[in-house]
Amino acid sequence: MDETSVDGAKMTDSPGGKTAIKSEKKTEGNSFFSWLLVLAFLGAWLSVGVMWFDLVDYNSVVGTLGGVYDADGDGDFDVEDAKVLLENATVAAKEKTLRKNITTEGDHIQAGPSKPTCLTEKPVMVASPENPLGEKDSLPGENREFTTEESRTANQISPESPPATQPVPTSVSTPESITETTEFTEEPSVESKEEKEAKKKKPKLLNKFDKTIKSEINAAEKLRKKGKIEESLRAFEALVQKFPQSPRCRYGKAQAEDDLAEKKRSNEMLLKAVNSYREVAELPDVPPDLVKATLKRCADRQQFLGRTKGSLATLEKLVQIFPEDISLKNDLGVAHLLLGDNKGAKRIYEEVLARAPHDGFAKVHYGFILKSENMIAESIPYLREGLETGEPGTDDGRFYFHLGDALQRTGDKSAYDWYEAGHRRGHFASVWQRSLYNVPGLRARPWWTAEETGYTALVKMLERNWLTIRDEALSVLDSNSGQFLPEDENLRETGDWGQFTLWQQGRKVAASCRYVPKTCGLLERYTEATSCKRGQIKFSVMQAGTHVWPHTGPTNCRLRMHLGLVIPSKGCRIRCTNQTREWEEGKVLIFDDSFEHEVWQEAESFRLIFIVDVWHPELTQLQRQTLSPI
Repeated sequence: MDETSVDGAKMTDSPGGKTAIKSEKKTEGNSFFSWLLVLAFLGAWLSVGVMWFDLVDYNSVVGTLGGVYDADGDGDFDVEDAKVLLENATVAAKEKTLRKNITTEGDHIQAGPSKPTCLTEKPVMVASPENPLGEKDSLPGENREFTTEESRTANQISPESPPATQPVPTSVSTPESITETTEFTEEPSVESKEEKEAKKKKPKLLNKFDKTIKSEINAAEKLRKKGKIEESLRAFEALVQKFPQSPRCRYGKAQAEDDLAEKKRSNEMLLKAVNSYREVAELPDVPPDLVKATLKRCADRQQFLGRTKGSLATLEKLVQIFPEDISLKNDLGVAHLLLGDNKGAKRIYEEVLARAPHDGFAKVHYGFILKSENMIAESIPYLREGLETGEPGTDDGRFYFHLGDALQRTGDKSAYDWYEAGHRRGHFASVWQRSLYNVPGLRARPWWTAEETGYTALVKMLERNWLTIRDEALSVLDSNSGQFLPEDENLRETGDWGQFTLWQQGRKVAASCRYVPKTCGLLERYTEATSCKRGQIKFSVMQAGTHVWPHTGPTNCRLRMHLGLVIPSKGCRIRCTNQTREWEEGKVLIFDDSFEHEVWQEAESFRLIFIVDVWHPELTQLQRQTLSPI
């Protein structure tokens, strides 16, 4: 039989061959085990040597890891950081899946249109001397209490059927610089420089002491994030009592109070949160990032409560602490606008633009101020260039509104391009209907009949008593009592236009009704008019040679009735969308003034009408009760 070699030993058929192999294997196994023991002892002594003689600087290694993997911004790497990193990994996986559904075409990403950003009922600037919508806004400084208003976030209108008329411009093209399809030019998977910088500069909210009690802070914070707000507040209150000098504990308490105020819709609780935010900033050894976060939220909550002076003071303090932060200067400018201090706001934005000439936020606000000062042509480039940047805070219906209006007044037909752009961004219901304080789903049409409104009784009463109403108005007009006040909303291109108001925002003006008691008495029982918080009841006199610019009212929540009292035979007309009509004495015209309308008075004598605003007939009783006044 042939010989075969196994591990270098010869194996034969003889009995002694197998014994030799076993003996050699046993010797080799013992030798291998001995070497393992030697290596184990060497490893143990090496570890002792490293620790004893400081051969490796473990603190520097951990410090390096902390800088790279400090995901929660507390300055070290721990279990909480690991959780954040795991969450980020999950998000990244989801984004990777989503990216599979995006296809590229040329150099641009072709994605579905972004969801329109609907403007809320809360105005950005309520204190401009020129009302942007042709009506009086709510007064600055009024308390903005928590409300159950159904339409608080509703802006885009979904009419049952679009009006028969369509926008005037025959070839409306959205400016290329703000089209949605060319807005993104990079793969979404690639992080922008700004995003990378934001990650690097993640705010650090813990000082050295707070890091030592981080587990207790995290436990209370975890309750807040899970929606257990009352428990979280109790936990943070206990921590503040135990560690009164801890900025992070007091900040957590303020946040919990803030959340609880929102949950209970309580202004009293929100005031507690504001005070707690203030206390945080006044403590010693507060990290700069925590100071900024605290005071910014404090200013925002003060503004929400209508405490605009307090908000202004807080923002001024922020700007003093962080003078290089342009965004804080921009916020300070808005605070000045909310106080009606256009001069102060103008100064702020001039300072911002001197340092950052391409800042879009500053440009649109500066343009807004110039337009409010009737510097129409000068406002256009700032509004246009600011909108074209697409920067946060610029995509606001008011800026599209004012830019279009300024262009219209200078005879530039591109105004309708910008109105169309505003419509596409979700700010306007259409190019024609550009009101900004809206309830969705209401029927939208420029002209109405009495039967369509359901207010036939009111219309018949007005037409039946038109002579009585006219005579009382003429007596006031002839008395030169000063009751007819000039239109002060900068809507006139030429001429004189006076108004005498009987009801404003659903409230009777008793002093005015003393001059026209019969007229006011006739209206008392028609609550669709007298309770309309988003309208007025007033006389309007317009002298010959008056032209009112194309404009829109502020809301789709009302309809406007015009009763003709003194109407010259020729020369007086009103256009709403592209339909023009004339008044008749003793007859009521009804239109929706949220659509663009324009007035000409080219007669040889004055024109006198009676204006009665009524609730949109499709609004529910609850909506009429809870909608905020305009």
